Amino acid sequence: MTLISLDRRSLADMPPTVERPAFDPASVRPGIVHLGLGGFHRAHMARYTHELMERRPEALEWGIVGAVLLPRDKRMVDALAPQDGLYTLVERNGEHERVRVIGSLAGVFDAGETSGPLLEILDRPAIRIVSLTVTENGYCLNAATKRLDVEHPLIRADLADPYRPKSAIGVIVEMLRRRHVAGAPPPTLLSCDNIQHNGEVLRHCVMDLAALRDEDLRRWIAEAVSFPSTMVDRITPVTSQADIERLSERYGVADQWPVVSEVFSQWVIEDRFPQGRPAWEEVGAQFVDDVAPYEFMKLRLLNASHLAVSGLGQLAGYVTIDQSLADPRIRTVMAALMDRETGPTLPEIPGVDIAAYKAELLQRFANVAIRDTVQRVNSDAPINLLVEPIRDRLKAEQDVTFLALALAAWFYRVRGADEKGAPLLVTHPLAALLREKALEGGPDPRPLLSIRSLFGELGDNSRLIARLTDWLGSLYGAGVQATLDRASQIISRKLGPPGS
Repeated sequence: MTLISLDRRSLADMPPTVERPAFDPASVRPGIVHLGLGGFHRAHMARYTHELMERRPEALEWGIVGAVLLPRDKRMVDALAPQDGLYTLVERNGEHERVRVIGSLAGVFDAGETSGPLLEILDRPAIRIVSLTVTENGYCLNAATKRLDVEHPLIRADLADPYRPKSAIGVIVEMLRRRHVAGAPPPTLLSCDNIQHNGEVLRHCVMDLAALRDEDLRRWIAEAVSFPSTMVDRITPVTSQADIERLSERYGVADQWPVVSEVFSQWVIEDRFPQGRPAWEEVGAQFVDDVAPYEFMKLRLLNASHLAVSGLGQLAGYVTIDQSLADPRIRTVMAALMDRETGPTLPEIPGVDIAAYKAELLQRFANVAIRDTVQRVNSDAPINLLVEPIRDRLKAEQDVTFLALALAAWFYRVRGADEKGAPLLVTHPLAALLREKALEGGPDPRPLLSIRSLFGELGDNSRLIARLTDWLGSLYGAGVQATLDRASQIISRKLGPPGS
């Protein structure tokens, strides 16, 4: 099989098993700048935009300029630039897979060393949306307050040199200042990160930094800039070398950075775009007045379960999420977590069958074709996914047995080693402090709970301390296998919670 290097010139040579864009990618014009050009964005928002371009010629004006801000992400730009921003999306469900070339990127950009050229692109009037998938860490938040951490090293650097910002928030504020000075309308700022009320979180961060620079700028942003919230959902594992090799061997396509995802995709968006927007609703997106109930459901059921499964799965020696779900004890814990603790915190959500959604989550996590790793979930998922439902349950004087088990697994994992002493990679910004407190406390959760920026007042809650002490004592004393057995027995025999 002749190997085809992916770029615009080679599109005509693609095999019939690989779908080509139904439009000329060279005709795509920039209308969106996306900060955080990762696999999820390319499997999600860029895919929706691609499909719209195949339906509507006028959608070609909404091409996406993808930018990376971290020096380590420069390699993605180095891979995609020679491919003219084209890449292959492989959507898998069991043995079936769909392979297509996505053409909605109007350019890729490295802003890791200097943000000056990126700001020049952001100055263009045609850029009417600036979107983000930078993970919660990219917002430079104080984890307890969900407001800007003014002591964050990147924010301090941006305040010291505001015209050459390094953080995503700094780039946005400087872009808005330049628009304000020029008398130009601001773009809509669209967060697509897994953060509850992500639009409001982004708004607060931008306003907080703007206030530290110029009060007049802060007032203008408050009056002129729209920050719609979104709910995004599509499991997208990190691209592996095996994915790249499989694409070349099976389809004859040499793509330096393809994306693999599940078939399922969901995007719920608040419809607040003063400068216009693509008609994404024509390709499956849902526009609503208030996204909060939908994002709340996803964060509580999918994301909290993901973190619980990945933590327990990694401690049990599993590499992928589907391997973890194949363990009937972990599958039972996930179902019990949703049915007994996180699910009951949800309001009624229009048009959503919660029972069906939970059943579908179990099937999605068990999808052997995705091979999503526990390490990826553990690295990306903020601990607030567990902390916030714990806080709500405790306030309502309700049980947190399985939430505490998931948090105990996280506490055990952040010491940086499993029960056999094998190293575990911890990528949290506070990794050194977490390891120090985990080793200090061992089966005592109080040293870790004392980190107020992560756990706030929960460090003083005697009920949570008791639950965590019991589960941590089991992990340290009996081991993870016996702990999973115990959890399964609590569910199947309808025993009381640990310590009761």
